[in-house]
Amino acid sequence: MNHITPTSRFSIALLTAILLVLAVCFFFSMDSQSQAQKRDPSTSVVKLWGDRKPPGPSHTNGAERDMTKATDKGVAGRRIIKLGNVTSPELHIFPREEGTIGDTAVVVCPGGGFSILAWDLEGTEVAGWLNSIGITVGVLKYRVPTRDLETVWKAPVQDTQRAISIMRDLSNDLDVDKTKIGVLGFSAGAIAAGRAGLMRQRQYEPEDEIDRSSCSPNFMILIYGGGLIDESKNGLRPELTIDKSTAPTFMVHTFDDHVPLDTPLVLLKALKSVDVPAELHVYDAGGHGYGLRAVEGFPVTKWPDRCREWLDRNGWLQTTPTQVVETP
Repeated sequence: MNHITPTSRFSIALLTAILLVLAVCFFFSMDSQSQAQKRDPSTSVVKLWGDRKPPGPSHTNGAERDMTKATDKGVAGRRIIKLGNVTSPELHIFPREEGTIGDTAVVVCPGGGFSILAWDLEGTEVAGWLNSIGITVGVLKYRVPTRDLETVWKAPVQDTQRAISIMRDLSNDLDVDKTKIGVLGFSAGAIAAGRAGLMRQRQYEPEDEIDRSSCSPNFMILIYGGGLIDESKNGLRPELTIDKSTAPTFMVHTFDDHVPLDTPLVLLKALKSVDVPAELHVYDAGGHGYGLRAVEGFPVTKWPDRCREWLDRNGWLQTTPTQVVETP
């Protein structure tokens, strides 16, 4: 029979204590690393409302999923991710490409008729383009579907405003200038983006410190957007405001789009009336929902080149200084 002496008991207790301390340090270190990763906006998805329920009524009971069908028509010969049943809105951060320079950020709002989100066509693919020209991007996964709600645009606009405030709140971490935060929207996403720029009031009660940061964009890019004009089709909806503080705006539309050209034309005229810089490109053909995917024979799909030039002219791009080469 083995006997444990007082000395051996002390040794066992000491060893147990050491192992316990090491285990605590290990798990604390792992948890700290995990928390640091969660706080790092370049490696994580930011939940817009944290663990809280988003403001407003519930809009769906279904599980979030890609709702694309095999029979759905693609764009430029490729399928589209149609993300549906989004109940937990998020901001997906895409830092600018390594080797580029820039301190501008853009919140991208995909379209989808307030039913789904064209997640790749008007979201992640757009992030790739903006990253390549030195812009940090947050692709917004806003709540859908909201078409059956009393105010179809409200939840998406709340999410857009919150996303702009988050982008400003993260400006130091993202190495961007909080006075260079733009918003880019397609179709229904352009309605959300446009309303975020034209509504002076936050569409929800401030939640926390993040909402101390402004929810208004410094510039807007609205691609095949509508839904911002009144019934007369000659003016903006009464809750929308344009004055000298309104963000400069870039717009693209086609003559044959099923969404009428009225909204960008009225918006352009209103911006001109208060001397806010604006640019509108209207192409004869191209329809609706092309995103950035190039289609041969349709110049409208070259719109990102015109947009890049506009961003550059207005100081939102930083080009690499010309390298000085000394001659022998």
